[in-house]
Amino acid sequence: MTDLYQPTERTTATRSRHKMRYDRELAHAILDEALDCAVGFVVDGEPCVLPNLHVRVGDTLYLHGSTGSRMMLAARGEGIPLCVAVTLLDGIVYARSQFNHSANYRSVVVHGAARPVTDEAEKARVLTAIADKVGPGRSADSRPGDRRELAQTSLLALPLAEVSVRVRSGGVGDEPEDLDLPYWAGVLPLRTVAGPPEPDAGVTQAPPAYLPGSPSAWQTPVVLEGEHVRLEPLTPGHVPGLFAALADDEVWQHMPVARPDRPEQVADVVAMLLRGQWQGHRCAWAQIDPTTGTVVGLTTYHDIDTELKAVAIGYTMVGRKWWRTGVNTEAKLLLLERAFDVLGAERVFWYTDVRNERSQRAIARLGASRDGVIRRHRRRPDGTWRDTVMFAMTADEWPAAAQRLRDRLAAATREA
Repeated sequence: MTDLYQPTERTTATRSRHKMRYDRELAHAILDEALDCAVGFVVDGEPCVLPNLHVRVGDTLYLHGSTGSRMMLAARGEGIPLCVAVTLLDGIVYARSQFNHSANYRSVVVHGAARPVTDEAEKARVLTAIADKVGPGRSADSRPGDRRELAQTSLLALPLAEVSVRVRSGGVGDEPEDLDLPYWAGVLPLRTVAGPPEPDAGVTQAPPAYLPGSPSAWQTPVVLEGEHVRLEPLTPGHVPGLFAALADDEVWQHMPVARPDRPEQVADVVAMLLRGQWQGHRCAWAQIDPTTGTVVGLTTYHDIDTELKAVAIGYTMVGRKWWRTGVNTEAKLLLLERAFDVLGAERVFWYTDVRNERSQRAIARLGASRDGVIRRHRRRPDGTWRDTVMFAMTADEWPAAAQRLRDRLAAATREA
């Protein structure tokens, strides 16, 4: 197999030949990155173009569809001639003249005769590849099709033999006489960005790590086990337990939102935290009693800076029943161990309301230093301005702080 596709009459450019490529590796990369394609075919003498899902396996492009679709019905027997196009739009090019406006893009066009996939083993491999294309590992994290569903699903196999790639990159192509015109010119880059996942009703699992744009380990909560508390990734399924555990005005006194009086309002708080998690600046856990499985509170990493290796611990709430029990100390120890010992943090910090003296004392007991006050930092729920006290602990200070925290927990356990 050569590194280049051989041009044919259908894949030879008639204009802008400098944009044409026949590079096999480039064609494969574009086909793999694109999530959908446009498929052109002829039925009863009429042209038809349909959007479709595809996956590349080796040098074959597979197309997915229903057995009852026009394309799949027309392909029965000996197959069907197709033209498949994939385009990735990378930017809009604004020129001084309208004639020279353009776009930066990468595109692939494939011509050929597609055959129906009838071999059951091949069909199973391709359906697995399609599932894994939208998320590596998704095929193992979802139910495969049953006999009835597979009977309703068709696949076409199109050999990647007659292939052309077209690419436009770079800047503005204005004529020399237009360069002095008083109009803005340049490139507006475009990219596809995954938004926060929206779980279906009844789903309690955290969004899987294989989703497109999945956050890094800094932004991905994992289960952290302790003797007094277990931290597990926050999900909507924790809402009823949180509503019950945190039903106390004092728990919410210094939080940035007012105390919820309905479970639906707690669900809004959880949804807000999970949106922040997907956006990469927050990572949220539910705090669980390891003996009973009762939800006792929540806590988060926030203001995550993976480049500077810094993270804040905050938005922490524990039900009054579990105050002064060792839950908060051990939860902080677990979070600090993950930050410094696992993620390699250089600095962990805390923000707290200047009025929240109890929180300030608790943070200081962890071994953090009071670094200063940020005036008029945030709005409180009542609309007043909050001055924020900032505490921090560095990687150099962590070993001594860790030993003190472990000694405190050991003493609390003996007393209990």
